[in-house]
Amino acid sequence: MIKQFILYLLLITVLVSCTPKEGIKQDVAKAENFQYLSEQFADLKIIRYQIPGFDKLTTNQKKLVYFLTQAGLSGRDIIYDQNYRHNLSIRTALESIIKNYSGDKSSEDWKQFMVYTKRVWFSNGIHHHYGMEKIMPEFNQTFFEQLLKDTNTSLDKEVVNIIFDPSTDVKKVNLDPGKGLLLGSATNFYDSDITAKEVDTFYASKTDNNKEEPISYGLNSKLVRDENGNLKEEVWKADGMYGPAIKEIIKWLEKATEVAENDQQKKGLQLLIEYYKTGDLKIWDDYNIVWASATEGDIDYINGFVEVYNDPKSYRGSYESIVEIKDFESSARMAKLEQNVQWFEDNSPIMDEHKKKNVTGVSYKVVNVASESGDASPNSPIGVNLPNANWIRAKHGSKSVSLGNISDAYDKAGSGGLLKELAYSPEEIERARKYGEIGDKMHTALHEVVGHASGRINSGVGTPKETLKNYSSALEEGRADLVALYYLMDPKLVELGLLENLEAGKEEYDGYIRNGMMAQLRRLKLGDDIEEAHMRNRQMIASWAYERGQPDNVIEKKTRDGKTYFVINDYNKLRTLFGQLLREVQRIKSEGDFEAGRDLIEGYGVKVDPEIHREILDRSKNLNSAPYGGFINPVLEPVTDSNGEITDIVVKYPADFTQQMLEYGEKYSFLTN
Repeated sequence: MIKQFILYLLLITVLVSCTPKEGIKQDVAKAENFQYLSEQFADLKIIRYQIPGFDKLTTNQKKLVYFLTQAGLSGRDIIYDQNYRHNLSIRTALESIIKNYSGDKSSEDWKQFMVYTKRVWFSNGIHHHYGMEKIMPEFNQTFFEQLLKDTNTSLDKEVVNIIFDPSTDVKKVNLDPGKGLLLGSATNFYDSDITAKEVDTFYASKTDNNKEEPISYGLNSKLVRDENGNLKEEVWKADGMYGPAIKEIIKWLEKATEVAENDQQKKGLQLLIEYYKTGDLKIWDDYNIVWASATEGDIDYINGFVEVYNDPKSYRGSYESIVEIKDFESSARMAKLEQNVQWFEDNSPIMDEHKKKNVTGVSYKVVNVASESGDASPNSPIGVNLPNANWIRAKHGSKSVSLGNISDAYDKAGSGGLLKELAYSPEEIERARKYGEIGDKMHTALHEVVGHASGRINSGVGTPKETLKNYSSALEEGRADLVALYYLMDPKLVELGLLENLEAGKEEYDGYIRNGMMAQLRRLKLGDDIEEAHMRNRQMIASWAYERGQPDNVIEKKTRDGKTYFVINDYNKLRTLFGQLLREVQRIKSEGDFEAGRDLIEGYGVKVDPEIHREILDRSKNLNSAPYGGFINPVLEPVTDSNGEITDIVVKYPADFTQQMLEYGEKYSFLTN
């Protein structure tokens, strides 16, 4: 999936902070009384979401959702190990302490220990899920070592020291080539002494002659040194690395094939099982071709080693799973984008030679999530576009989905505090109140359906990860965002009945500039550069447009009462600027122009204005808001008859994040037991 975090939704601020003791311990709640916000700590808020329409599914459909959910959760350990080599032992130790500690739980040290543990759960490891920096405990090492002793919990002294050492393994993913893309990253995709140059050499030798349908080499393996110092892949498969978890995934996928909705869906599941058994990346391609064309049915899923954002070299896919139920009403409304995707391609401001003559098989649906795991949980995307391989997308099509109930839960768990703080005028605030929801949905849909499906790479040019290297992810997300921004102010959306008027486009322009220039900076520590690909793309677009629009004062930097604001004076000229930048970013990708891509990201997307950064941190202190949100999954419980046969699946909505994480640790720890 080209994972879309259109993350200004995540910047929605929190109205109140409540704990499970404050009236939300019910398992099942009526929709109108559902408590979305569970708790808030550090820079995180924990949210609950519902599964609309689950009760309308047939028994076999419910069983399919359940089996796919169990398959997804069975691979949960994998993402921890992929993120950092010591994560599983650390998580096991933290959970052991919580379950066995009988000392003072009212002390500040214990409270900080619980905050640290919940942050580790949220990030699937000891590095921040978004900023990538190591999470430093707010309690001292002596206290932690005493907890280990009091609970008879074992953890290597070396690992304990690493937890508290601010100079060791400080970044999960480092994108600064000057620090060494691999040597400066703690992610567990490579042996620690392997260099980026060695990786390039290794995969240059593996490249086959099929330039039109290239294999995604490296997607499902760790690169290590053998006893002779030579590089080799440890493949993630049933009889290889991560075998115990993968065998469990296969077990549940096999159950899912028995209740598949149609033959195409069943064929896709069977190919996915064969891929997990063999690790054969050609089978992965075959699976994606079948999966992309399996558009019938009400249930869909994502399962596998998918996104490459966590690999500084963009080869290796992080494990993730999302189980989806079609939202019929919303999908019917938004299908108009899918039906008109060729019009958008034909009328794009990119060069004619970079346009697709026939945009193939873009399938778009609004779905409701039933369960998430791996890299998609607890922090969730709100939109997904798959598969990632450009040649499959071009020849066989792709699927785009918006996660409707996830977006809805984000919205209902927040308030407009940050908007009121950063918007310059009452008109901006009113426009956001009136058009923010539909504007966000249209941005997501345009980004996923039109943006990621648009444009083509010139014949003979390598894949983006080969040509654009560590800048490929930021450039691709920027390209898709620019497509969405360009068309959000196009009368075609009104003609199609997708928008009442273009005020929603203006609202999205307001929000995008505010976020790219200011709001997202509250996620960074003062003095830090931007590392995360989505943040880089947003600042790059906003700051480039601000600079290029200076002669016409398109975006004006204003100051009032000592506070900075960025105000759009001409929305049509800003749209023209977005079109110009889209044309250049598409050229960069189509031609594989590494130098131009590097200069664009490094010049506009990495460095932060320190004065504005300091100001934003100060202005957001008193908002009682968390910049990141993540989710407690609903629980699917099977109902069985006297013979043990499943007759129904019941949905429950737990409210305690800690309890769910401990239960997951007990039930799905296939790599630690």
